[in-house]
Amino acid sequence: MPDLSKFYIDGQWVAPAGGATSLDVIDPATEQSVGTVAIGGSADVDAAVAAARRAFDTWSQTSADDRIAVIGAVIAEYQNRAADLAAAVTQEMGAPAGLASAAHVPMGIAHLATAAEALKTFSFAEDRGSSRIVKEPIGVCGFITPWNWPLNQVMCKVAPALATGCTMILKPSEVAPLSAAVVAEIFDAAGVPAGVFNLVNGDGPGVGTALASHPDIDLISFTGSTRAGVEVAKNAAPTVKRVAQELGGKSPNILLDDASLGSNVAAGISTMMLNSGQSCNAPSRMLVPAARLDEVTSVIETTAADITVGDPNTSVRLGPVVSQPQFDKIQGLIERAVADGATPVVGGPGRPDGLDTGYYVKPTVFTGVTNDMEIARTEVFGPVLVVIGYDDVDDAVAIGNDTEYGLAGYVSGEDVDEVRRIGSKLRAGSISLNSAQLDPAAPFGGYKRSGNGREWSDYAFDEFLEVKSLLGFA
Repeated sequence: MPDLSKFYIDGQWVAPAGGATSLDVIDPATEQSVGTVAIGGSADVDAAVAAARRAFDTWSQTSADDRIAVIGAVIAEYQNRAADLAAAVTQEMGAPAGLASAAHVPMGIAHLATAAEALKTFSFAEDRGSSRIVKEPIGVCGFITPWNWPLNQVMCKVAPALATGCTMILKPSEVAPLSAAVVAEIFDAAGVPAGVFNLVNGDGPGVGTALASHPDIDLISFTGSTRAGVEVAKNAAPTVKRVAQELGGKSPNILLDDASLGSNVAAGISTMMLNSGQSCNAPSRMLVPAARLDEVTSVIETTAADITVGDPNTSVRLGPVVSQPQFDKIQGLIERAVADGATPVVGGPGRPDGLDTGYYVKPTVFTGVTNDMEIARTEVFGPVLVVIGYDDVDDAVAIGNDTEYGLAGYVSGEDVDEVRRIGSKLRAGSISLNSAQLDPAAPFGGYKRSGNGREWSDYAFDEFLEVKSLLGFA
């Protein structure tokens, strides 16, 4: 286990500035502490920002080739530590070991590799008439990342920041700090220049607020709930820094009325339950033809029988959810959905049979749901799916767009042209057509209250660049 009692600042592991408290890191499968993490404060943030500011003067002037070489060294060290990263993710947030190795770890490396490849051809200058337009690194960046896909969320911020010549301070979730500490060890071993990457552990009110409000931070990038994102933006407003946010979602999954309905229902359930439903882009509202709800219910019952829940260090599909507060929130939403008249075809309140220890939630699928119910409007962030009937395709699109969120959407059917047409009508930043997988080369981000700005690929570069016009250059 990495040393969680120190922070990584200016290329060294240093003790907290003083008066730091600590927090138990809980293994959600056992409910037991696996260590304690130091909780920093504003003095630690000040030290990290000062280091990043000093490093920016040099790092911002490096060439693209220099930065590609550094990213390559990080990739090599990341690959060397892949097993440690996977083990950390399983222990800190409960992802099954197979999922941690096959998805969590590869997503982090995909962002690094994509950024390095994009940097090879990215243009930082263009001429327009007598003017030259240049793109320059924005400066010192503060990153606040969540616990649900920790390596993905860290690297999709860190990789473009490195590529564009920015320096950074990372505050990972205090609930899941293990993998981020391994990342800091990787950066150190890779020879990333001192001060370019800094890590300060802490909670939102302490370190998070200090980062968002710091006058010497030029950009704050936050991934988390919409509620917390609003507070980050408020704290950032007095210093007029750039704010990039990837927030919540309640994504529709429109299944068309054709011969593939049964297999698409099964695929939708499988995608929803991945990572115990703890994904901001999870297809948590399944929209199906109302006339075929009985058929859909039968598929749900059959599919649910194949979903295994248990010890994430074994061959199961679902591990626990991340924490006691998250477990309690999910249970409350399930109980209120039943009280509101929704029918749990599978699952429901309580732990799965035989799992009395650990934050395990029954994979739950509700029918009898209307889109005005709390369970259809609130982001559960657990293995809970609602099925809603629609009358026709226009009704499906209207229901799909009837949400304050707009992070993702899903459309499946045999008529590819129709699938594309419906996908174009959904108001969301990422639309999966016929179960298409995530693409690190495509931008990711949301409409409406799902955030602003874009992450992933070269589209992420623009978040980290300022645009300067040199008039009369020619």
